[in-house]
Amino acid sequence: MPKILIVEDQVLIANHIKDILVENNYLENDLAYKLLQASQKIKDFNPNLILLDINVEGKDSGIIWAQENLHHEKVIFITGQTEIETLKKALTIKPVAYLTKPIKPIDLIAAIELAKEQIKPNFVKIKDGYNEIKLYFDDILFIKSDKNYIDLQTTSKIITLRNSLDNFHNELDANEFIRVHRSFIVNKNKITSKNTTLIKINQFEIPVSRVFSFEI
Repeated sequence: MPKILIVEDQVLIANHIKDILVENNYLENDLAYKLLQASQKIKDFNPNLILLDINVEGKDSGIIWAQENLHHEKVIFITGQTEIETLKKALTIKPVAYLTKPIKPIDLIAAIELAKEQIKPNFVKIKDGYNEIKLYFDDILFIKSDKNYIDLQTTSKIITLRNSLDNFHNELDANEFIRVHRSFIVNKNKITSKNTTLIKINQFEIPVSRVFSFEI
């Protein structure tokens, strides 16, 4: 089930949306009436779906906030406006849906069900020293096997885990991460150049085995 954050400055409308969610068994939800509160909820509540009023604190303020604060979350825009220019701005966020007020329960639930199809894990939880962290797939460049350990080359550093390459591969998105060698898995979205024997990801050179080359 999605974790839903409602960002709406009109209390009655926000509570109405929340009631619709609860009635339809979407019980993991929370409210934010202001954008500063919404930013804090992103950190504390960790939602993966945002129901966002476009004009929560003024014209197009929801769009601007989403551009600056949302990275991995899906968005359903809610608005009382129907201007084409506003719609065009909203579409730059690539929302799941664009709902107009007054909100109809059937439209809201349909949009959430559509969002559920698009929401899938985009991170893996790992131990980094003594801390458990979320490592987002987009931050992983490649994984290298070293006997009983694996090295995760991220955009900023190397993280070493006691794990096998096969086991860790099962925790990743198979559409994004491909095996190119018995000792290497790469994030195919990060490949900068390739040939039949070698892949480059930025300054890193990764060998390609003939056994796995068909996957690339």
